[in-house]
This record gives sequence, structure tokens and C-alpha cells, in this order.
Amino acid sequence: MIDFSTIEYLKSGNERQILAYETLVRNKTLEVLVEFDPILVGTIPINIDIENSDLDIICFWQNKDHFVKKVTSLFKNKSDFKIRKTIINEKESVIGNFKLDNFEIEIFGQNIPTKNQNGYKHMIIEHQILESRDENFRQEIIKLKQNGYKTEPAFAKLLGLKSDPYLELLNYKI
Repeated sequence: MIDFSTIEYLKSGNERQILAYETLVRNKTLEVLVEFDPILVGTIPINIDIENSDLDIICFWQNKDHFVKKVTSLFKNKSDFKIRKTIINEKESVIGNFKLDNFEIEIFGQNIPTKNQNGYKHMIIEHQILESRDENFRQEIIKLKQNGYKTEPAFAKLLGLKSDPYLELLNYKI
């Protein structure tokens, strides 16, 4: 099993994963967020990304205002920077977006330890599903994503899940 808590695994990945690793290391993106226990999640780590996939970094904050100030001070000079507060699944959330090299970056923070956040849980389950299936399954996920599906609904469609794909995936048994 890959240790997704660091980005070391990206170094021996595909071209895009190596580029993501180099971008994050060169810009010290995770290093400067270390107090928030950052983890890279999403499609690039598990090799189902498409051309416009971003780098999603989840964070755990205990003081929302401190997190907003820190993310703003660190990244406000980056291209297309914006930050917003919102509610997701009844949880206060902070989302910062900007461009770094050839990547869109999304910093997502909640007052939930990173390994307990849905973004991390979904990625781990999706990775396990991909490991249990063949290359054709992975290609079908990518095809659905290229046709406009979000990741979890793409998995749900191929797995025959009927209701809320975000909830059903969390309980999916491989």
C-alpha cells in the first residue's frame, strides 16, 4: 500500500506525478503548510487524472481565522489566488485556489484531521478499488471523467452504486 501521507511515491510515478512532485517540492507548498498536516489527495496521486485535474491539498485547522490568514499570506501573490469560506457536509470549510507552474492548486481545510476527511477516505477507497480491478477499469474511469463526470460519480457508475456516490463509496466493500 502506498503511503499517501507524504508525496515521495510521486517521484517514481508517471510523468504528471513526477511533475506534480517537482512543483510541490520546488515551491515548498506542503512544507509551508506543515502545521496543518497537509496531504495531497485527488486524482493525480492515484493516476486517474485528466488534462485539467488540479492538485488537491487537504489540511486540518483548529483555528479557522489563523488558517485563512496563513493561506492568504503564503499564496496571495500566486496567479489567480482566491480564498473562500463555505459549508460542506455541515462542516465549516476553507478553500483556497491558485496556479503554480502548470497546475491549478486547491488548498482545502476543515477542522477534521486530514486522514479523517472525506477527500482522503475517498482517495484511499478509490485506490483500493483500482488495485483490485484491471487497467481497463482505470481507463473507463478516465473516459467518464473526460466526459464530464466527477470522480466519485464515475466510480459509482462503473460499480453500479445507485444513491449518493460520495456516501456509498465511503462504505464500499472491495
